[in-house]
Amino acid sequence: MQRQDTATTDTGDVRGVVKSDHVLFQGIPYAAPPKGDLRWSAPAPVARWDGVRDATKPGNPCPQVGSSYSDTRSTDEDCLFLNVATPTGGAASKPVMVWIHGDGAVGAGHLYDGSRLAVRGDVVVVTINYRMGVFGGFGLPGLAGSGTFGLQDQRAALDWVRRNARAFGGDPENVTVFGVSYGATAVAAHLVSPESHGLFDKAIMHSGFALMDLPAEAWYPGLDALPWLGWRDRREVEALGQATAAELGCADLACLRALTAEKLLEHPHVMNIFQPLGVDDLPPDLLAQGKFARVPVLSGSTKNEHRGIVDLFRGEVSADDYKTLLTKSFGDHAPAVEAEYPLSAFATPTEAWSQVLTDRVWARATWRQHRLLSAHTATYAFEFADPTATPHGATHHSDIDYLFPSTTPNPLADNMIRYWTTFARTGDPNTEGLPTWPAFANGNHVQSLAPDNTGPTDFATAHRLPFWDAITTR
Repeated sequence: MQRQDTATTDTGDVRGVVKSDHVLFQGIPYAAPPKGDLRWSAPAPVARWDGVRDATKPGNPCPQVGSSYSDTRSTDEDCLFLNVATPTGGAASKPVMVWIHGDGAVGAGHLYDGSRLAVRGDVVVVTINYRMGVFGGFGLPGLAGSGTFGLQDQRAALDWVRRNARAFGGDPENVTVFGVSYGATAVAAHLVSPESHGLFDKAIMHSGFALMDLPAEAWYPGLDALPWLGWRDRREVEALGQATAAELGCADLACLRALTAEKLLEHPHVMNIFQPLGVDDLPPDLLAQGKFARVPVLSGSTKNEHRGIVDLFRGEVSADDYKTLLTKSFGDHAPAVEAEYPLSAFATPTEAWSQVLTDRVWARATWRQHRLLSAHTATYAFEFADPTATPHGATHHSDIDYLFPSTTPNPLADNMIRYWTTFARTGDPNTEGLPTWPAFANGNHVQSLAPDNTGPTDFATAHRLPFWDAITTR
């Protein structure tokens, strides 16, 4: 039978579960339930509780309708919970790593088991829930915080970590925020947000899209070109909110707050409509101007980013489809793209289209992000390149299993955990027994992470970035 243990937070005691080499606490509230008048408000403080609160099971996921790639569904707005995995033994004051999950419309912190990362790296791992979709990104004219409620939740969780890390063996002065995809884009938002500065000391971004635009048809059929995938002007968010309110039969915020979560979730695509973060100043501009927190950054992407996305949202691409898509996406440049990526160079048209988008959409934006960050702060760049990660190679999100294992751990996963937790400890991933990882300074190093080949890779050449720079204006 497993023993249980307690920790004392600033709002009360919690009881977790002691495992063989770590203690796991789940379902700890870090902010008040954002229900009723607190829906679409800044996260409010948690009320203190008496006695010892059970923290042996996950809290509710934030409201979501699920998707073709996620079975998680929820309608409960009492969802601002976090989970803590802390090793037994080891250092007395451990680095803390706070995980922001991806997508922005589905997911929950407890779906990522941080125990192996915590134990192998001797760090405290915190995973969080935050409001998503219409609950996290909604806006109306005059509504304070329009488009940023999910981001504010993440900030409240980081503040909770600063206040409570010591109760779990963590060092509140050594906090790393890290995330994947939408979560990594949120990390970029925290980097450029003065309100977040001082709440973390290092940042890690997996496959973020802070600097990513989309050509037409790049994500799923019928989608027009987007100037930015992750951001939306706050005024546009507010206009979308007004239109959505009218469709829901509401003329004011009070009416909207009186609707049930179920009613909101019935509105078509309401989670995806409000996925992008609402901003007054574009984070890409702020990054280009050097207006971001001067903390060490570890950042990268996967070698075959878009392959799984094509499978998920488009399916098989034929030779005729390929020509049509190139024309829709690149217009007058389509012949040049086809010459650079001829079907004869790929096993299938699906692979050709996936490579075009991996290079144009992901690699180009990631490379620019490295350059902008490294101009002002220590930046370590990586490309996850395990060809066996999925049947289609190192696809989007496939590197996350190597830090939060859902499959049998492997030597590359162990090495990545050592790199990542060393970075969390010192701001530099280099550690004894692993290949040297130079900083990205002057654009001269991206570290390839592959089972038999961890070391430098010519990222720009491999992803044809000179070609894309020649035909792309931004």
